[in-house]
Amino acid sequence: MKSVGRLLKHVLITVVLLLLAYQLWLFGNVLWWKWVNPSSTSFMSLRLSELREKNPEAKLQYTWVPYQRISVQLKRAVVAAEDDKFVDHEGFDWEGMQKALEKNQKKGKSVAGGSTISQQLAKNLFLSPSRSYVRKAQEAIITVMIELLWDKRRILEVYLNVVEWGNGIFGAEAAARRYYNISAAQLNAAQAAHIAVMLPNPRKFEKTYPPRLVTHSARVQGRMAYAEVP
Repeated sequence: MKSVGRLLKHVLITVVLLLLAYQLWLFGNVLWWKWVNPSSTSFMSLRLSELREKNPEAKLQYTWVPYQRISVQLKRAVVAAEDDKFVDHEGFDWEGMQKALEKNQKKGKSVAGGSTISQQLAKNLFLSPSRSYVRKAQEAIITVMIELLWDKRRILEVYLNVVEWGNGIFGAEAAARRYYNISAAQLNAAQAAHIAVMLPNPRKFEKTYPPRLVTHSARVQGRMAYAEVP
């Protein structure tokens, strides 16, 4: 029995050390990306693998552009649509999460997320679209790292450059080219609102843009003047 106990103890210590090493690896990457632009993300790798199952030569549409070369209209649209308290919170919108939980309970299914831009960025950079308590816990830890190490301008810059905007389409520049054949800097208010509301399910809305999304886009455009951006 003592030998079994020692073995379990060693296994537990090994697991804890591996978990700590993984957190340190994540922290190191977040720190590095404070100054260096990500060339790829977990979501990008996942989507590229899916695309190459059908076409081995498939490539992602992804071009990094600096913050100042992204239309302020798109910045306002994304904040208005996804996280209107972005500049004020420290990574988590507790009130928004509570409202989302109540809405989901009322509908009997998941219809609202309540995730902030920082949380979505954490997921996009390191995790996967799958849903589990373990993934949400890891997402929260990465979110804290990002908020501690980056300012809001850097968070929004990276988010707008790596977020998924369609099948194989990542970032504001690729989205602007795909949907309007213009640069991200040229997007006007209506165009920005139109693509901002696609973010909850971009691959679906790339194919079909339902009337409810048109209505939501108009609401977002109306709120954009009040959206604070860094």
